Amino acid sequence: MHTQSLEAWQHDHTFGQETLKTGEKRTWIVIALTGVMMVIEVIAGVIFGSMALLADGLHMASHAVALGISAFAYMYARRHAADPRFTFGTGKVNALGGFTGAILLAGFAFFMAYESVLRLFNPVDIAFNSAIYVAVIGLVINGLSAVILGNPNHAHLHEDHPSDSHPHKHDHNLRSAYLHVMADALTSLTAIVALFAGKQFGAVWMDPVMGIAGSLLVANWSRVLLKETSSVLLDHRAEEDIGEKITQSIEDLGDERIADLHLWSVGPDIYNANLAVVSHHPKTPEYYKEHLPSDIGLVHSTIEVHECQDTPIQDKNFMEMQHKAE
Repeated sequence: MHTQSLEAWQHDHTFGQETLKTGEKRTWIVIALTGVMMVIEVIAGVIFGSMALLADGLHMASHAVALGISAFAYMYARRHAADPRFTFGTGKVNALGGFTGAILLAGFAFFMAYESVLRLFNPVDIAFNSAIYVAVIGLVINGLSAVILGNPNHAHLHEDHPSDSHPHKHDHNLRSAYLHVMADALTSLTAIVALFAGKQFGAVWMDPVMGIAGSLLVANWSRVLLKETSSVLLDHRAEEDIGEKITQSIEDLGDERIADLHLWSVGPDIYNANLAVVSHHPKTPEYYKEHLPSDIGLVHSTIEVHECQDTPIQDKNFMEMQHKAE
């Protein structure tokens, strides 16, 4: 076989991961915003002798580190997209960044709960006016950061494939960055409520109680993100509706039946499929590839074709029952 004809059968496995994502650009903007605010608060805390400002500045630093992990994951995936060592591209670096962020969220929740319990039993003097001022600044900055990042839980058209109607809602790296921003915003909001109650009504106990409540919510965010990202990293089967669309597209062609289907995510909203087609009158793999759905984010597929020569192929429900029995 000539090299020229062989090249016609070859293709890359970057799957669009080499392009600069909107999520990466937004994350860098938020990192810059957070970094500037961190420096201002630390300097102001030192100059004015405010421990509240200094503490919040250092907290901003930990927040910037978490966002930095998300930005690094985007950059690494983009720069190594064409590296042949990654069999199906670097799309899963996105999930790995989200998984790491989820672990940091869990640590943040634990720290919030630990500090809150300590303060519940060992109350400390609070400079209410300064603390409220710091909390309001933090809430404004994190609110602006959340707006810049956008809510990744809301489905919208895939930014890199405008013609793709499949909802782009699985950017776990962006979701991790967003949840870190929301965790900080939640901390600032609960602090404002608790500090106001303490200042006006002397309810000092509200501060640690609100901290414990906030830590439980952040812990739940971490749990959900860990579950989603680990399923991608462990190659859990993709959503059922995607598999159903693939099955229907093939089995509506005639007497074709899918005997085996493996479908998993190789990046945010992009999938790989391996399937085995059985038919009395089999066509070429290319024929079946042409009839696969084009609106589900399927970027790579491998199709085996088998001819059934003995008995007629059973109906779809019988095949499903037989497959489950096996």
